[in-house]
Formats: sequence, C-alpha cells, structure tokens
Amino acid sequence: MAKNQTNKNKSNFKNPIKGKPKFTFNIYWIYIAVFIFLGIMFFTDNGDTKINREIKWEKLQQVLLKKDYSKIIVVNKDFAEVYIKLDAIKKDSLYKDLNPKSGFLGKEANTKEGFYVYKFGDFQYFRDQIKDVENQWIARDTVGAESDVKKSEIISSSRINLTPVTRKNFWGESLSFILPFVILIVIWIVFFRMMRGGSSSSGGGGIGGGIFNVGKSKAKLYDKENDVKTTFEDVAGLEGAKLEVMEIVDFLKNPKKYTDLGGKIPKGALLVGPPGTGKTLLAKAVAGEAKVPFFSLSGSDFVEMFVGVGASRVRDLFKTAKEKAPCIIFIDEIDAIGRARGKNLASGSNDERENTLNQLLTEMDGFGTNAGVIILAATNRADVLDKALLRAGRFDRQIHVDLPDLEERKAIFKVHTKNLKYDKKSVDIEFLAKQTPGFSGADIANVCNESALIAARHNKKLINKQDFLDAVDRIIGGLEKKNKVIAPNEKKTIAYHEAGHASVSWMLEHASPLVKVTIVPRGQALGAAWYLPEERQITTKSQLMHEMISLLGGRAAEDIVFGEVSTGALNDLERTTKMAYSMVAYYGLNEKIGNLSYYDSTGQSEYGFTKPFSEKTAENIDNEIHKMIEEAYQKAKEILTTNREKLDKLAMQLVEKEVIFREDLELIFGKRPFENVEENTNNNSNIEEDTTDSNNTSEKEVN
Repeated sequence: MAKNQTNKNKSNFKNPIKGKPKFTFNIYWIYIAVFIFLGIMFFTDNGDTKINREIKWEKLQQVLLKKDYSKIIVVNKDFAEVYIKLDAIKKDSLYKDLNPKSGFLGKEANTKEGFYVYKFGDFQYFRDQIKDVENQWIARDTVGAESDVKKSEIISSSRINLTPVTRKNFWGESLSFILPFVILIVIWIVFFRMMRGGSSSSGGGGIGGGIFNVGKSKAKLYDKENDVKTTFEDVAGLEGAKLEVMEIVDFLKNPKKYTDLGGKIPKGALLVGPPGTGKTLLAKAVAGEAKVPFFSLSGSDFVEMFVGVGASRVRDLFKTAKEKAPCIIFIDEIDAIGRARGKNLASGSNDERENTLNQLLTEMDGFGTNAGVIILAATNRADVLDKALLRAGRFDRQIHVDLPDLEERKAIFKVHTKNLKYDKKSVDIEFLAKQTPGFSGADIANVCNESALIAARHNKKLINKQDFLDAVDRIIGGLEKKNKVIAPNEKKTIAYHEAGHASVSWMLEHASPLVKVTIVPRGQALGAAWYLPEERQITTKSQLMHEMISLLGGRAAEDIVFGEVSTGALNDLERTTKMAYSMVAYYGLNEKIGNLSYYDSTGQSEYGFTKPFSEKTAENIDNEIHKMIEEAYQKAKEILTTNREKLDKLAMQLVEKEVIFREDLELIFGKRPFENVEENTNNNSNIEEDTTDSNNTSEKEVN
C-alpha cells in the first residue's frame, strides 16, 4: 500500500524546471541597455570629468576682471575655453553652475577642473575685447603707483595670455565618414530580416514568400496537422458533381479496386459553373475527405510583376507536390493564368502569363511524370481557357456545377437553416425553395443570414415566414427606401408604369404571372414587380415574345396615359434589346435571318475586332431587331388600350397603397384565363424584375 502511494506521488510530481520556458536572446535588449547607459551618462555626472558651461561676454568680463581664471585656450579660432580656479569655484557663488552634481549611484563628486566655453564670431573682435579688459586692469591697478618703473611692471603683468590650440575631432570625422555606410548596412539587415520573417511565417510547409523566396509557390498545405473539417455531408445538392469528385477521393483511398481492372486515376478535374454554385466548397469537401496532402491556391498567386516568377512558382509547386505524393492540388480561378494564348493585343511583348501557362501545361502532362498528383481546378469562365489545358491527359474530366433546381434548393435550405432559430410551423422549406428560382447556393446562404438579421432588427425571438420573404426581396431588389422623397406627378408616372407591367403580364399566356407590385423605391429601382416564372429547360419563340411584351408594358402605359414617355424604362429597354438580339443573331428565331447562329461558345471572339457576318447582314439584324421590338410594343399598347379602365383602377390603388398583391389584380381583372395551366406547374417561384431605374441612371441614359 505504501509502495503504491509512493508511486502515485511520483506520478503526480512535476519537475518545475522542465516546465519553464527556454531562455531566448533578443537583439532589442542590447538597444535598450545602450539607451539606458547613455541616459545615465547624460543626466548624471560621475565626478571624474571636466565640467563645462557655455558663457556670455558679460559674465566672462566679470571673470577676467576678478582674475579667477587659470588659463584661456582658443580652439581652432572658433571658441575659447576659460578655465576657472578650483578655489574660486568652491568659494564664489558666481561659479555655482560649475559645481558638480552627486556622482553615479550617490558617489561623491571629485571634479578636477571646470571651464567656461565662450563662442565668438570673429577672433579679431575677441582680441579687441580682451584688450579692453587689459586696459581696465591697468587703469585700476596703476592708481597710486608713483614711479614709472612700478607702472611698467603692472602693465607687463596685466597681459591676458591666449593659448591657441588646433584640435581635430577624430570621432566626429570618422563618424561622418562611416555613418552613411552603417545606415545602409542596417537598412539592408532590417530588410533582410523582414523578408526572412515573411518567408518563415507563410504556410504550406515551408512554401512561402519573401524577396529571396519570390519564386516559391504560395500554395497552402492541408494535411494531418491542418485538417479541414468540411465533408461531403456539408455540400447540399450537386449530386452529380459530388459523385464524380467522390470517385477521385475513393481512388486515393482504395486504389486496388480500380487498378485491378486496369484503370488509372484521372490526372485532373475541372469544376465549371456560375459564381456561388459551390465549386470551392466542393474542393474543401475533397480536402476534408481525401486524407492526403491537399495544396490550395488561387490562379492569381502565380501572377507577379517579375519576369519568370510565375513559371518558377509552378515548378516549385509541382516539385513539392511530388515529394508528398499522393496528393491533390486545387487551383481556384484558374482562368487568371489559363486564358487562351496568342490573344495579347500588344504584339511583340513578353506575356508573363503565357510563360506561366506553358510551364503549367508542361508540369501537368509533359515529358516527365506526375504519378500520384491530381489537379483539381475551378472556374466560371471555361470558355476562355486554352484548348491545350482542357484536353484529356491534363483535365480528364470537366465537372459542371450548375445552379440548383427545386429539390437541390430544398436541400441547401435545410443545411443553412440547421443553426437558425425559426418558427417551424410558419416556415415551409419547400415554399422558400419555390420562391428562389435562379438562386445559387451562396444566394440561399445569404437569404438565411439576412432573415436572421431582419428578425433580430425587430427584436423577435424566432424567424418567421415574412422575415425570409423580406430577405429574398432585400437580396433581389436592394434595401427599401421608404423615406425617399418623390414628387406626386413622378409617383403617378411610376404607378402607371408598374401597373402597365402588371396588366400586360396578367393578360398574356406565356408571361410570368404577378405576385406583387410596389412603387416603394428599392435599391436603384423606383418601382418593382415580382413574378412567378416557370423553371424551363428550353424556351419557345412565343414565350420570349410574351416576355418582351410584358417588359414594354410600362413604357406603353406611360405613352397611352400621359402622351409621352420617361427615362424610367432604361432597364426594360436594355433587357428587351438583348433578348431580341439573341433571338435574331443567336437562336435563329427570325424568318429573314434564317436558321443561323453567330454565337461563339468558345469565347474567343471577345478579343476580335471583326464581326462573323457582313455589313449587309448586320444591317438586316438591326432592322429585324427594331421590327421585333416595335411589334411587341404595339401589342402591349393594344392590350392596355383594351383594358384602359382596369389599368387606371390598378394605378390608383398603387398610388394609394404603394404595394398591391395578386389578390388585388384578381378583383380588378378577374382570374387569369390560363389558371389551369399554372396550377399544373409545380416549380413556380418568386423573382423580381426591376422595371424602373433611379433618376441617376436615367440621367446617364439621357446624357
């Protein structure tokens, strides 16, 4: 029992020395010690040095007349040192400023001598001042002297001897010569230490920056020590993309399963999709699931102002990756270095980006081998990438990450509402998914966050359905500006404009039905309308035409009611023109132009100065666009003229209430004749169409 107790005590015993931190020397301690020593020497006298004070002529004249000096030394004909006798210093209060202070740490002072320093401007003028003092001596001392011999003795003894001395300030001259070199050396050392510090502080297992490591890769390394917590369970939706990426991860974990069949691991996978769809999140999940070294960096990390740095960083990245194989390299926004070569407008110049791309192509699939190194990249501009980069052997797979559909939006909402405190009775996740067509995963995350902020702003304990709807409106249209002052005539114009959109869309079969209309300014829009569009995979010509007609309904209403139009239709005209151009030039939906498409899916035409069609064809395209838009405009005016009374009633309600809903339109227009078709459509959603731009935007359009 005693033995066990002894062992227990030993196990509980802690060595106090072992836990103490090691002593580390810091160079700044030397600087502090030097400053302390200089301060002590400056503010205290040690009693063994000469004490000197600067003096003016009036006081020097008194000293000379009292003959309390022992000698006068003229230094370099610049100043004079007037040494005072020690007895005079101790007895006469005139020289109290030469009395020494207490010595260092209370040591008793033991001054050898003290002197005054008199700085004269001109040596000859100083000689004349001395002669005046000598004459005063002679006049004072010869009083009562009767014999000439006595007077001659007094005159000869009344001379003030000036001892000229030439001094060279060895330390001052040396310092003036050495100091510039010392400053340069100190600056160089500090700069060197800063660069070394920048290199050692960067991540990636020694891969870092610094002036001497400028050619090193900036990739950050994630391994067992820097583990990523994101997994595939955190990625909602993207089922097809997840399947292909998970196969790569599974190959790294269980290679025998594939190699037994003769399969080889893909050398690279390119994630392609619109912004905010989860490409980087998918890469994080790969880093969290793969359990192999994961290098993460951006395409812009290769870009540098120095020639050859980008290519050097590529070489260093792959060299480090080969040492840690098997591993994964993730390059985000690869279009920063992967754009198609030969498109530089400044011909003859050295394009550093092209050199970097050439090195990347060589490393990915060149003469050497990269066994066990998988490249994962992401971009939303795959159309501008170089063809050599996209070929098999470099990026074997192109994984498209599209905007989520209804079911995927439901899954994304479930992920982002997991940590939210919301009213589960009033908030329906499926309803929210229907209200957000065209939203990316990042947009949905923003909706959930905005709903929490809106609920907190109103001091609510739970987030309710209206908070989510307000968040959707906030993200689509911007912040509501209820305090913005609008003149009554402008308010009426805006009301008729929005009523025109609502009326026309209500009467057209393929136009998206209305949810609500508001004339409260929001963001850059003075008014806005929310619709319920179908989620279509293809769109017919009649559907596009009906959408164009509803877009022009606002301007048509202004024309019919007021006899003139305003600049408020800027956004409508822009969208209509682009839609008509696409129908004529891209989709082949015009009879005169025919079944032709001038769309370049490769994206290479954006660097060119020429069009893929002749001047005559360009003129025909312009005429057909104008004809198509004018036809839609006349159709909108025809619908509004037929329903003028209902238009007026709807506009007046808007002026009065500022916000009207679908139920208000049903009371005025009745149920839509296409209601049965809409009821069979399950994927209806809430989207806002900004129909009236702010005054600033309108002024820009006019100018």
